[in-house]
Amino acid sequence: MKTHATATTTDLASALKRYFYSFLINQRRLSKHTVSAYRDTFKLFLPYIARQQKKCLSTLCFNDINADIVILFLQHLEDERKNKVQTRNARLTAIRSFLRFAITDKPDLLADMQPVLAIPEKRQDRFAFDYLTKDEINVLLNVPDRTCWFGRRDYILFLILYNTGARVSELVKLQVQDVDLVRQQAIHFFGKGRKERIVPMWSRTVTELKQWLAELPRSPTAVLIPNRHGDAITRFGVKQRLDCAVNKASHACPSLKNRHISPHSIRHTTAMHLLQSGVDLTVIALWLGHAKLETTHQYMQADIEMKREALAKLPAVGANANSTINVKSEDILAFLESL
Repeated sequence: MKTHATATTTDLASALKRYFYSFLINQRRLSKHTVSAYRDTFKLFLPYIARQQKKCLSTLCFNDINADIVILFLQHLEDERKNKVQTRNARLTAIRSFLRFAITDKPDLLADMQPVLAIPEKRQDRFAFDYLTKDEINVLLNVPDRTCWFGRRDYILFLILYNTGARVSELVKLQVQDVDLVRQQAIHFFGKGRKERIVPMWSRTVTELKQWLAELPRSPTAVLIPNRHGDAITRFGVKQRLDCAVNKASHACPSLKNRHISPHSIRHTTAMHLLQSGVDLTVIALWLGHAKLETTHQYMQADIEMKREALAKLPAVGANANSTINVKSEDILAFLESL
């Protein structure tokens, strides 16, 4: 007969609070975005458990978590919430991370939680990412009306995205002090995992940025890409400006019509153009801030022109935290919302 770990109804809530505050934030010092992603997992997962177990959220405990219910939750994400496999796997990672933390504090949970920890990630299909040709990116860069402030702002936005291959989350955090026009002629980024990288600028970008900085406040902490109110442009704002530019560019460049071009597509474009120009993969990985070279290698696999060149070179066929924290279970969602 299977035995369950002894757990009070408040153990789950207390463990979650220690997990977020003591472990994720204070010990691992994860970024705000990562903590938010983990928080959102439990904002979905806990109410789902309560519905499945026909219990009030206030009475949930570790005994309510098992492999069957986690698998049902993951299937719910894909079938009902229409989440992609990547999102499904990220939710599973958050759940397993929390359970591993809980087991270190309460080893008697191991037997019951081991089947959950053994749930595998689902394999993802490799996608054919979209990127722009050099002609297409040039048309896009010519769209902003540079006789007005907003047009000059959009032009700088697109030019920096293309020059650096920056993630949109990195772009919106840029400040004037992150731009070095004199010594290194580079932009300093603080990317995923708090990794810092320095990306060199083309002479064209340096020239344009000199003119743009003259229009911004002289404070080193002034945002580099502001919105109409002078605050940092948001990720949504970047997407909106790009959508508008792509729509206008499609009139002059029909190949852009009906294509889903995102800020990340510009990042892919940078990588592909660097690769096609003969830049080594390891340099591209450093340029983009990739933690693994395998991530960068996907661009070589995707470049059909390089594949054609390789095929042409082949010979013809036939030729040669330990403190106790008391918190009511019904407060779990309120706590997660406050993070």
